[in-house]
Amino acid sequence: MSAETGGSGSEGMASRVEAAQRRLQAAADAVAAAERRAEAEIKALEADLEHEREAKKRAIAAAEERLREIEAEAEAAEERIAAAERRAAEAERQVADEQARAREGAAAWLRQQIDAIRREAAGR
Repeated sequence: MSAETGGSGSEGMASRVEAAQRRLQAAADAVAAAERRAEAEIKALEADLEHEREAKKRAIAAAEERLREIEAEAEAAEERIAAAERRAAEAERQVADEQARAREGAAAWLRQQIDAIRREAAGR
C-alpha cells in the first residue's frame, strides 16, 4: 500500500505541477498578449504623434506664409499711403499757390480800380 500511496502521491504532485505549468503558461501567454497590445498601442500613439507633428509643421508653415503675405500687403498699403500723402501735399501746395495768385490778382485789380477812381477824381 505504501507503494500505491507513494505512487498516488507522486501522481498528485505531477498533476499539480502540470496544472501549475499550465497556469504559468497561460499567464505567460497573457503577458505576451498584453505586451503585443501595449506595443501596438505605443506604435499607434507614435504614429498619431508623428501625424500631429506634421500637421503642426504644416500649420506653422501656412501661418508663416500668411504672415509674409500680410506683411507684404501692409508694406504695399504703407507705400500707397505715403504716395497719397505726397499727392495730398502737392495738391495743398498747388491750392496755396492758386490762392496766392488769386490774392495777388485781386490786389492788382483793386489797385487798378483805385488808380482808375483816382484818375477819374483827378479829371473832374
